[in-house]
Amino acid sequence: MNPNDELTVAYVMSRFPKLTETFILAELEAMDRAGVRIELFPLLRQTGEPVQPAAVRWVERAHYLPFLSLPILRAQWWFLRDRQRRRRYLGAFFDMLGETWRSPNFFLGGLGIFPKVARMALDMRELGVEHVHCHFANHPALAGWLIHRLVGIPYSFTAHGSDLHVDRTMLPTKVDEAAFVATISHDNRSVIEATAGPSAQPKVTIIHCGVDPAAFAPVDRPAVGPLRIVAVGTLHEVKGQIHLIEACRILTERGVDVVCRFIGDGPDREALQARIDGYGLGDRVVLAGRMTTDAVVAELAGADVLVAASVPTKGGKREGIPVVLMEAMASGLPVVASRLSGIPELVADGVSGLLVPPGDAHALADALATLAEDPDLRRRLGAAGRDTVLDDFDVDRNAARLAERIRRASREPGDGAPTDPAANATIREPAA
Repeated sequence: MNPNDELTVAYVMSRFPKLTETFILAELEAMDRAGVRIELFPLLRQTGEPVQPAAVRWVERAHYLPFLSLPILRAQWWFLRDRQRRRRYLGAFFDMLGETWRSPNFFLGGLGIFPKVARMALDMRELGVEHVHCHFANHPALAGWLIHRLVGIPYSFTAHGSDLHVDRTMLPTKVDEAAFVATISHDNRSVIEATAGPSAQPKVTIIHCGVDPAAFAPVDRPAVGPLRIVAVGTLHEVKGQIHLIEACRILTERGVDVVCRFIGDGPDREALQARIDGYGLGDRVVLAGRMTTDAVVAELAGADVLVAASVPTKGGKREGIPVVLMEAMASGLPVVASRLSGIPELVADGVSGLLVPPGDAHALADALATLAEDPDLRRRLGAAGRDTVLDDFDVDRNAARLAERIRRASREPGDGAPTDPAANATIREPAA
């Protein structure tokens, strides 16, 4: 393949367009700017929440499939009616069951998506897809593995946070058969290599998520007035909002003038609001609800500090590197974050932000009090944070690295690709 030839890549993710997964949308936009032709195959269509303006054109061109339909049934028949194709189809199906039976989540999820993934595989071949890239190590990576098994298209996946930490069922197999594996932090890389074994090491590469620095330009912020805190993310235990509310209570009792806005919604909204009301913080702490990126940009511009109080949950969920930290730092906004997972790979304590132990509301309050008393420190941390994003977390630069890695995989068709001649059989007949 000539490096200048257009590359056709299918993207698979759990849901699209998901408001909180701006990193996927940003990568799609960057890959598009890099000249990669993208075919979008979400496993589910996200509904019931605002759609980012930039996502509209991707929604219009995405290949959404139901769990069952006449074209999906025809795809199953196409595989089953030919001996070689049937062997490939049944082999993938039963290998999936054998790999996932210990995990109800993966076992039932695999049964649910298998028919539509078989249809996707045929559609991808018809569209001339050369590579499948999946976001998340769980069901999307399972879909990539199935597509590879069914029609031989090479695949890769990006591992992020909870998709890697909660349930690593089948991870060694996914890694072994992938052309390569991308992950967003050294911490994640260690987890993958420890799970998949030494053979995984050459396949795993670190490619950070990124943001467009031009979309998050720094602004002048006043040095006087209350400390304006903002936190952005799903209202869920893993985000640690309860600890930030506690820190606001501690600061208020100390006489530190603070206001705090939580951007996002989620299952913990009622519990968080009850805690705010119980502390009598209703005039200082606000749950502002979901917002699109443009509105988040405005919130960052109107804040003095962003807090990401992430914590590991009892169920094993944990963040990788929250993209909102990159967005805030690109905005020249100082950040306070938990010393957890890959976050220290983005935030250098005392240099580009402040780090605190996860779940420690008193340490969080102390860090915020320090920033409240020292506007010059806020400016220094904000400037250093933007430099960090420009150097290592620019979405166009990192998407170009991913595109080059995919191109290299596409030039190596023998790297784990099946050799069954049925993979190259015509697929036009079931297309309906």
